[in-house]
Amino acid sequence: MLQRKHLTLTYLDHAPHEAENAPLMIMLHGYGSNEKDLIQLGPMLDERVRYISARAPHSLDFGMFGWFPIEFTANGIIVDYDAAEEARRQLITFIGEIIAEYRPQGNRVFLMGFSQGSVMSYLTAFERPELLHGVIACSGQLPRQDSIPENSKHALRQLPFLVVHGVFDDVLPVGKGAESNRFLKSMVADLTYREFPMAHEISPAALKLVSEWLQERVARLDG
Repeated sequence: MLQRKHLTLTYLDHAPHEAENAPLMIMLHGYGSNEKDLIQLGPMLDERVRYISARAPHSLDFGMFGWFPIEFTANGIIVDYDAAEEARRQLITFIGEIIAEYRPQGNRVFLMGFSQGSVMSYLTAFERPELLHGVIACSGQLPRQDSIPENSKHALRQLPFLVVHGVFDDVLPVGKGAESNRFLKSMVADLTYREFPMAHEISPAALKLVSEWLQERVARLDG
């Protein structure tokens, strides 16, 4: 596993045994975490895939990063939408750089986000669905739904989504997942939504579903 810094974002690279043109997943950690978080899950998902775990651009504290500033209040989380839009632009640039650097199968990537990383996955998919093979959103929430350009809706409809959420999530309540499910049902043709008896985390059962979903979609790339 190598850490690299020469592109827009710092990232960790976990390459498979056969790395050339391998399917590729970009992993997006949650608020207050870093690129070392999700990368450890890669080998448990699909050994054919190259995993790139990106570090969010905003430094919060030692070893802690966020994609955009948020504020926790008694009425919920307040989002800095201007900063979120800037983070989306950075991530889209990074995805283009990663595709040019590694030339993954189909010249597209999978996105897997956790919490705020799921928000970034949604933001990116709504803006540039043609860059992606599929999206895995874990314990996240939808961004503003007016963020989908009209000219992206056709490609978005063909993009597979897996959304998982914890019934006992006390950071982003399970209603956030249900809201994502309701909205995506009207926007995409291939949607899997599951709730698990877990908190703000990815349980072994949820990870098993992620692995099965990813392996099935990777197999389709060869079909």
